[in-house]
Amino acid sequence: MNASQAFGTVMIVDDAPANLALLSDALDDAGYRVLVATDGPSALEQLNYVTPDVILLDGMMPGMDGFETCRRMKENPATRAIPIIFMTALGELEDLLRGFDEGAIDYIVKPFRNEEVLARIGAHLAQARLVYRTEQALFSSGLAALAVDGKAQVTWMTPTASGLLNETYVLPKPMLDWALSFIRAKNQAGLEDFSFSHAGNLLAAKIYPCQNKLEYLVFLQKQAGDWDLEGVKGSLGLTFREAEVLMWISRGKTNRDIGLILGNSPRTVNKHLEHIFEKLGVATRSAAVAMAVAQIKAGGGG
Repeated sequence: MNASQAFGTVMIVDDAPANLALLSDALDDAGYRVLVATDGPSALEQLNYVTPDVILLDGMMPGMDGFETCRRMKENPATRAIPIIFMTALGELEDLLRGFDEGAIDYIVKPFRNEEVLARIGAHLAQARLVYRTEQALFSSGLAALAVDGKAQVTWMTPTASGLLNETYVLPKPMLDWALSFIRAKNQAGLEDFSFSHAGNLLAAKIYPCQNKLEYLVFLQKQAGDWDLEGVKGSLGLTFREAEVLMWISRGKTNRDIGLILGNSPRTVNKHLEHIFEKLGVATRSAAVAMAVAQIKAGGGG
């Protein structure tokens, strides 16, 4: 079977030539394309040029061991998603827990049984391909979606979400605080929806726990709104942040709500409000909003 017809590509990383030969022959006979490396650095070097579908990684190797090798693979966005199966001797099972901490998804025990190795590789390869197809569908759809872990750290996102967040894997502070509040809440009902301003856009976010409870899926949507913040800013002589505060006031938000949305304290929001009153020559929130709405209708901010 040639490479174009292969079931998939498997990389074996092991310093023992006998293990390499045994596994390589079994995988080749089963129709897989096989890559081999005898240590961690050479495996990482190969990954600069080729992306295997599954990696079989020996935990105990001289120099850079399998745990360090796995950690580096998972730190690299280009190789993070590759399933890694640790290979270990029976007496090393306790040490293998380190492998799961570094991002491995499974293990096989030496001496190997070819049927078990092929079954595990086939199962993880099928799962990886399903995940890949799902991600490609999400990427092509233009949906703004991302996943975060239990600390609200981004683990994955679609290109559309990346664009809305200025191509960073760090959540804006208002969004981070909201996501952490949801993750830590005992009763998560009613905490799903959130609106916030970021990079001049009004964004709405929804969050849902994934089935495994270790990650959370977040969907973002850009809100068109009826306020041209730059126009309101210019026509009323406000700063951009003051225009944002005024817009959220018009939507019935309290100072506390606005602080959460903008990542400020309620006291800071109140200071912005005082400056707005002074600049517009008004004394109440409703009067400030009325002036802004009148300006928008007149064509100065919409």
